Amino acid sequence: MPENTFDLVVIGAGPGGYVCAIRASQLGLKTAIIDKRAELGGTCLNVGCIPSKALLHSSELYYDIAHHAADHGILIEGSRFDVATMMKNKDAVVAKLNSGVKHLITKRNITLFQGTATLKNSSTVAVLNTEGKEQIFIAKKIVIATGSVPSAIPSLPFDGVSIVSSDQAIAFTEIPKRLVVVGGGAIGLELGSVWGRLGSQVTVVEFLPQIAPSCDADIAKLLARALKKQGVTCETGTGVTGYKKTSDGLEVYAKQGDKELTFKADKILVAVGRRPFTESLGLENVGIKTDDKGRIPVDHHYKTSADNIYAIGDVIQGVMLAHKAEDEGVAVAEILAGKAGHVNYNAIPGVIYTQPEVATVGIGEDSAKKQGFAVNIGKFALSANGRAIASDATDGIAKVIACAKTDRILGVQIMASNASEIIGAAVTHMEYCGSSEDLARTVTAHPTLSEALKEAALAVEKRAIHAL
Repeated sequence: MPENTFDLVVIGAGPGGYVCAIRASQLGLKTAIIDKRAELGGTCLNVGCIPSKALLHSSELYYDIAHHAADHGILIEGSRFDVATMMKNKDAVVAKLNSGVKHLITKRNITLFQGTATLKNSSTVAVLNTEGKEQIFIAKKIVIATGSVPSAIPSLPFDGVSIVSSDQAIAFTEIPKRLVVVGGGAIGLELGSVWGRLGSQVTVVEFLPQIAPSCDADIAKLLARALKKQGVTCETGTGVTGYKKTSDGLEVYAKQGDKELTFKADKILVAVGRRPFTESLGLENVGIKTDDKGRIPVDHHYKTSADNIYAIGDVIQGVMLAHKAEDEGVAVAEILAGKAGHVNYNAIPGVIYTQPEVATVGIGEDSAKKQGFAVNIGKFALSANGRAIASDATDGIAKVIACAKTDRILGVQIMASNASEIIGAAVTHMEYCGSSEDLARTVTAHPTLSEALKEAALAVEKRAIHAL
């Protein structure tokens, strides 16, 4: 096969793209991957999932020292916080993982090229490198995995300084005295938590009736209460109408029903979601038209309307999550290699990495009832869990939603410290269409926070052992 001819060319080296390339190479396909960034890993690794988790960890350590250490006999006087050191640690985490992804790519003899890719036709990709030189790749199959970018709103245009996206909010050089976060989803709540723990006065403004819109109302209410105790105020049912620069920083204007509200800020973080990134890809050259949300339509095998061209991750329908993109990357690589790649979209977990965390999978109680399911609900409060009490982690609840007719688990929602780890057990049971009975009879180590999930499953049939 000629040097620049490949079985598969993947455009985008984020979680979906690089995982797709690795799996394709494992299956014997000659593979190339193209990305405009010098560092691999896409938004998730460079300016998203990973750096935000490093900041969450650093800020949580500081918050615990400042507010809870003395309760355990740990006396620390004069504790201070250095933002520059926190950012240095974050950057080191990102750099280490950048290096790891590059090693995985080179180890499997995948051709890596940095540049901007444009589809010329259904088998040709032109790549413009950083020096302005173009190189042509010929591919039997092409996978688009270019991810997403932050969504903007007209009333608060990004300027990268005062009005920022998550890209800038993970790199502030100092703690803003007042931070207004527009959007009460995962990104806004997580970054609001980071800066709130470090002393910023944080106000989250959410247009919908609750924060964490993907969660049931009872879980969202508990989360809002927990965040308020940490100094993060959530204003729901509130729409931003504009802003003004003043001698004292910024003023954000909003409406809450008939009430006019004004919030003072030094920084405004707009976190109202993300949109697919398909600019300059040359989709028009191959006849691909995006839908009303900018997504690329695909069939059940991830094939677009163009011959030989496939798409995965944030550019197609579905939740914009790194692990969803990764599994699609594996699935499409296996399909292209003649195997039966598949993703179970009913069992994709989602997590909000606040403290406590909120983790969900499947559908919630509210959604299940709207879809016409008769449901049985089991709940168990962390305040009755031994490990939670011993660990100062009693804020939270585990909730299991089961079909009343079959007992099949329809969904699970957990608010707890380390909920992101606990949810894995629920996902496993849902993967094989398990029941609440299966989950209830799963032996769980004691004492662990995971016991709350087992107790919630027992509570579906009103037989929780430790319910108060």
